[in-house]
This record gives sequence, C-alpha cells and structure tokens, in this order.
Amino acid sequence: MGNEFTWMIKNFSSNLQSELIDSDEFVIGGCKWILMGEQNDNYFSLFLVVADFQNLPCGWRRHARFRLTVVNQISDKLPLHRVLSTETERWFDQKVPVHGYAEMISLAKLNVRKGGFLVNNEVKIVVEVDVLQVTGKLDVSEESLEDTQTLKRIKLKGYGVVSSHLHKETSSVNVNGFLVLPSQVESVKRIFERHPDMALEFRAKNKHMRTLSINLLLNIIETLCQSLQDFSIDDLCQAEKALRYLKDSDFKVDWLEHKLEEVKEKKMEEQIGKTRMQELEEDLKVFKQNCSDIEAQLEKEKQKCSDIEALLEKEKTKVLAAAKAPPLTLDDVVCGLVSVVVGATFV
Repeated sequence: MGNEFTWMIKNFSSNLQSELIDSDEFVIGGCKWILMGEQNDNYFSLFLVVADFQNLPCGWRRHARFRLTVVNQISDKLPLHRVLSTETERWFDQKVPVHGYAEMISLAKLNVRKGGFLVNNEVKIVVEVDVLQVTGKLDVSEESLEDTQTLKRIKLKGYGVVSSHLHKETSSVNVNGFLVLPSQVESVKRIFERHPDMALEFRAKNKHMRTLSINLLLNIIETLCQSLQDFSIDDLCQAEKALRYLKDSDFKVDWLEHKLEEVKEKKMEEQIGKTRMQELEEDLKVFKQNCSDIEAQLEKEKQKCSDIEALLEKEKTKVLAAAKAPPLTLDDVVCGLVSVVVGATFV
C-alpha cells in the first residue's frame, strides 16, 4: 500500500489501564493523522484519526484507504508476520473524523505468553495509508513533507498520554461533559433531554475520546435520518458496529438500537422491493418482446387476409360480369349453326 507509520506502544499493560492510548502525530499524503487505541471490555480497539480535526476549515474531507496491523514480533515467516491485519477504504470528514475497529484483537490473544504480539511489554502497530482524495488544503505542502517532524506528546495528569493536537476548547461547547461543535449543540441537548442517563456510566474520561464518541453517536443518528435511497446496507452495518462500540463503552443506547433495527428492516424491504421490481421489469421486457413478435405475425396474417380478399373481389367481378351477360337469341344460335353447316358443305 502507501506510506507506513509504525507505533511502538511501550509499557503496554500500564498504559492500557488508562484506557486511552494515542500515538505521535504523523504525516502521510500531506495529511496529519494519529492512531488511537483503547481497552474495550475484552478487546483492544484501534482507530485512525484525523489530527486536530476540530480546527480544520469547514468542508474538509479526506478519502483514504488504510490498513491497520498488529504485528507478530517473533514470527520469522512472512505469512505470519502480520497475522492481524485489516484494510478498508473510508471518507473522513468533520462529522466522522475517525475510522477503525472496536474489536481489533482480543486481550486474551494479545496477552498470550510467547504469542508474539506482546513482547517485553511492547505492542507494535503498523498503519499503511493511501490518501486518495482531499477536499480542502493539505495539512503539509508536498515540498515540506520530507522535513515534517512528528509533534512531541504531552501528558495530562490522570488522563494518560494525549497528543498535543487536542482541539482548542474555545472552538467547542461543553454539553453534559462532551465538547461539541456549536452547530451540534442543539442536537446534543435534545438527545440528553430525552435520554438524560445515556452517558452516566460512560467510562472514557479523556476529552478527545469523549468528543469522538459523541460524534460517532451523532453520525449514527444522521444516517438514520436520511432517506432510504441515500444510504446502503453497508452503511447500516457500519452504524451497527459503531453502536456496538458505544454500548461496550457503557453508553445506554437501547433506544437508538431499536430505531436502527426499524430502519434496517425498512431498508431490507426497499432492497427486496427493488429486486422484485427488477425481476418484474425483466419479465415485462420479455412479455413486450413476445407481444411485439405476435403483433408482427398478426400483421403478416392481416396481409394474407388482404391478399385473399383482393382475389375474392376479382372473382366476384368475373361472376357478376358473367351473370349480367345477355342470353343468346334464336338468330345467334341459328346463325351459328348455319355457319357450321355451310362450312361443312364446302368441305
């Protein structure tokens, strides 16, 4: 694939206790990124995130294909070197600045002694990114890509390691402990008014992770509010994964799960209806062709009828002409006979 970034998570066990872990900021394809990992019940979650996404100009978008890999550090055989690798292609934007996997690898598998994933209490992550399309300006110009250095990390007491790219609080509004964009305030307030206990048990304390989670929730809701024609079954599957992640993080979103099921049923009905319509259209096309063939044959038969009718008219004319001919008179008959007799006499 494209450019790579390697993230060595040192002191993995102790870092994981803080739940959220993030990498240094790195540049690939002129865009700045970070990796984020989190303990999620029995799994280690891994995400690719657009760095400083809340401070990017309005309307930015990035289309990227990326592969996340948990490296087996003790395997000498290439097929086993990266046994936990996932690849996908996604659009990143202001509403969805993060994509990844809530169940990248089980903690049980990760912690297997001599399993190769956790060596000297270190985990090696490799991300490969191909930036396919960018709307808006690049974070780093092509000329300065080679000179770009990753930013140093800072530690926030009690919140583990967090990159220095965290958004400025002045650009966000705090709603029930979640920093959201001004344009999202009303929507988030309405959600909490209807479901005040939704995030009471939400575990993540880091502001950045809380912001990503609330954006994930808003994106699911936005997907459900679209017309059925504007999203696919795959979009709903992604929404289900995102919802499962929120539930695993102790968001109380049963109400949203029910709505998602309702929309999924409607989408399935639409898909079944479209399939049936296509089948009927094919049947109609065949039927119309058959009708066209029959109509062509009928035209031929009509022509035959016309030809026979024309012959019949000719015969009628002959019969009528014969019927109207005057009968022979005695003179006609006698003259005819005399001529015959005279002829016979001369012979």
